[in-house]
Parts: sequence; structure tokens; C-alpha cells
Amino acid sequence: EDLLASFNCVIGHGVMIIIIHMAGSECAMRLTIARFVIFSIATALGASAAGVLANGNVTLESLMIFRTHEWLGKPSVYFRCQGESKVHLPDVTVRNHQYNFIGEESWQPLTRLDGKRCKRCGFYEEDRIMQDDTFDEWELCPVVFSLGAGGHYTHFKEGEFNATFLCLKCDPSASRPSDQPTNAGHDVGRNSFKNGSVLLVMLIVLSCLVTIGIAFVGYNKWKQKKREEQQARFIKLFEDDDDLEAELGL
Repeated sequence: EDLLASFNCVIGHGVMIIIIHMAGSECAMRLTIARFVIFSIATALGASAAGVLANGNVTLESLMIFRTHEWLGKPSVYFRCQGESKVHLPDVTVRNHQYNFIGEESWQPLTRLDGKRCKRCGFYEEDRIMQDDTFDEWELCPVVFSLGAGGHYTHFKEGEFNATFLCLKCDPSASRPSDQPTNAGHDVGRNSFKNGSVLLVMLIVLSCLVTIGIAFVGYNKWKQKKREEQQARFIKLFEDDDDLEAELGL
């Protein structure tokens, strides 16, 4: 979506420039094309920077709880990051059953990760009498989503739960937390990210070249039209002189 937005922004700006300045002076046209080139380069750099520090929604793909903390009634399980509201999981009521989600549920996403900042998050179970019980809480960081292919991350707590998360736009270039193990998946995620950034820049540069080509053709058409108008005025001036001489009998 970001790629298409950048592409449409560049193309739209170029077409708007051509329409607005087609009737302007030659100097104004050249200055406008120069401004457009600068705008296109800035757009490409901005899009690349957005890719490096992308923000992303974290959704829950699957969850299996191995135990419940309440003796009576169905458990009320929720996810929460520190300083944020509870995200209740109304479907999770049975232990040792894997719940799969599509990411479009009314309670999704669970949270949003901005830039490289981690959040203290966890799964909890509401307690009707005392303090809520904790399945587990941990530092949820953008970098962990680069450890597995496709922006997935699995968190397992022995005897408590096993959950899989998805974040397609989380930052895979962030510094790795010291408690996260290193594995080959990190290199795969990093290479995929670099390839995506290169493709983004190439497409934006291509769109710049296409738009500049359109502007160049339009500029030549505009110059040709101006020459034709000047020639027409010049011919009309001679015709007017011939008519004046005929009237004076010269």
C-alpha cells in the first residue's frame, strides 16, 4: 500500500505540473520540471526511510492455552501491553485447543509497534475475586518478527500457552534484544526487507523517469504550439499590411 501510494503521488504530481504550467513561460516550465525532479527524489528517499522505520499492527494468528487459573466457570483471557487497554479474547475458553484467527476479528489488532520501540505485553486471565492471573508477560519487540519468514513470531511459555503473532510492517532492522536467540531466520528477514526497499526505490525512480518523459513531450508540444501561434501572428501582420497598402493604392 505504501508503495502504491508513493507511486501514485509522484505520477499525480507530475501530471498536475504539466496541466498547470502548460500555458506558462519557457522559464517557468523549466523551473517547474526542476522542482518536480527534486520532489521525486525526496519522495523516493522518504519512502525508503518509511520502510526502514515502518510501523505495524500486531495481530494474533493462533493461540493454545495449556491451563486455566480459575476453578469455576469459563476463563476470561485477554492480551494487554503496558499502558494500553485490555484486548479480550472471547473465543478462548478451552485449554489444549488451538484457536486460529484470520486477523480481521473485531478485537484485532492486539497492539501497534512504532519504529524500534519494544512494549511490555502479556496474556492474562481475569480473576473475579483477587488480582488477575498472568500466563506470561515479556518484551514484545519489532525485531522478533524478522526471525521467522513472513513477519511471524511464536512465543511459547511452558505449561501456559503457545501463541503465534503476525506483523508485516514491523521493523526488521532494529537492534536485537540481548535475550533473543540468533538464528538464520534473521538473515532471511533482513534480506527480504532489503529486496523490498530496492524494489520500492526502483519503481519510484521508474515512475519519475516516465513522468519526466511525459513532461518533456508536453513541453515540446507547448513550444511547437507557441511557434505556430507566432507564425500565424506574423503572417496575419503581413496580410494586414497588404490590405492597408491596397486601400491606400500603393
